[in-house]
Amino acid sequence: MSTRRHPVTMPRRTHPDEPPRQVAVVGGGVAGLSTAWFLQEHGVEVAVFEGDHVGAGASWGNAGWLTPALTTPLPEPAVLRYGLRTALRPSSPVYVPIRPDLRLWRFLAGFVRHCTGARWRAGMAAYAPINRLALDAFDQLVEAGAVPAPQPATPFLACYRTPRERETLVEELLAIRRSQPVDFELLTGEQARASEPALSAEVGAAIRLHQQRFVNPPQLVAALADSVRSRGAKLREGVRVSEVRDDGPSVLLTDALGGRHRFDAVVLATGAALGDLARPFGVRRLVQAGRGYSFSVRCRDLPRGPVYFPAQRVACTPLQTPQGPRLRVAGMMEFRAPGEPLDPRRIEAIVAAVRPLLDGAELDDRLDEWVGSRPCTADGLPLVGATASPRVFTAGGHGMWGVVLGPVSGRLLAEQVVTGRRPAELAAFDPMR
Repeated sequence: MSTRRHPVTMPRRTHPDEPPRQVAVVGGGVAGLSTAWFLQEHGVEVAVFEGDHVGAGASWGNAGWLTPALTTPLPEPAVLRYGLRTALRPSSPVYVPIRPDLRLWRFLAGFVRHCTGARWRAGMAAYAPINRLALDAFDQLVEAGAVPAPQPATPFLACYRTPRERETLVEELLAIRRSQPVDFELLTGEQARASEPALSAEVGAAIRLHQQRFVNPPQLVAALADSVRSRGAKLREGVRVSEVRDDGPSVLLTDALGGRHRFDAVVLATGAALGDLARPFGVRRLVQAGRGYSFSVRCRDLPRGPVYFPAQRVACTPLQTPQGPRLRVAGMMEFRAPGEPLDPRRIEAIVAAVRPLLDGAELDDRLDEWVGSRPCTADGLPLVGATASPRVFTAGGHGMWGVVLGPVSGRLLAEQVVTGRRPAELAAFDPMR
């Protein structure tokens, strides 16, 4: 934990003597809804406040991967090797628009400081314990009938033009293997195309990951919201919380229309906007919107499982949609304000990146063009736990990994909220670090 002194509204205190009976969750994405569900498992009465509709943020349009083998800190040495050279170009996989935004440049300076091998390894050591529990938390939701069963990712392919191009991910997987189990094999381009005919002759090498899964994100979020609601929670959609105050024995929430709501405790799970409500409670870690884009297309040969193009930062997932089976194509990282409109150049950049690598994908006939703000931290670690107030908690900052880590974060945080004891797996994710 940092030794710097920060102004806070109150000193950090021990957990109240009595466990909370009524808890508000602010944010209706996977992390917030999962926390609400697991709080209900402890007998807590829950209300969920969502400024838009449940799943409206980064939870809706992402790739839907449950891949603990790839769940790693976003700042990595490879970003310095290729990202900074091209980051100012709208066609770059990582794009930083030039603008006088002091907060953004502070975040980027911290992000760059963490793009070292030593800090990446420390971050991976922090991720490993929670990664090992991630699929188990999903299984608990599935067994309770709260969410549909994930599909096995058979196969899951990471594809490259050349064997040399894939060396970075191979090295990373070998490093991950020192912290947690990872099962993978190397394929030739011919073997990859035999496994997934949708791949073009441009694919000359691949990695096949085993024991991973994937979900349909809109179906996941809708089912989880229905489960939370059916178990007695109040889901208040279209209600934006503008202020949170700890006035001693309870927490007072004020919404944008002036409504006031009192609870024993509150969990802030507002994605890229997490800092707005958490900052008065001593949370000084910047949470920056790392915007990602997606769309869906028809394919002549729809892949059976996820296909990843790491060099292009593009993820493809076969999904069942209202328009039938389609391939969701998602990718890019854009450091920009959450509320800014979709930038068509970024969609075009994704199309240009994957067109040579996919055969039979109707990339010019796109549906569901979408942009969402993934909540990123400069050190690449989430913010899950108690703040300076024993009644205010955060669940966010998961970056690209909100779907895979949302349920396990919710399960562990619910335990902390109710018992006052922080699970060991959350130690590195302390919001007050």
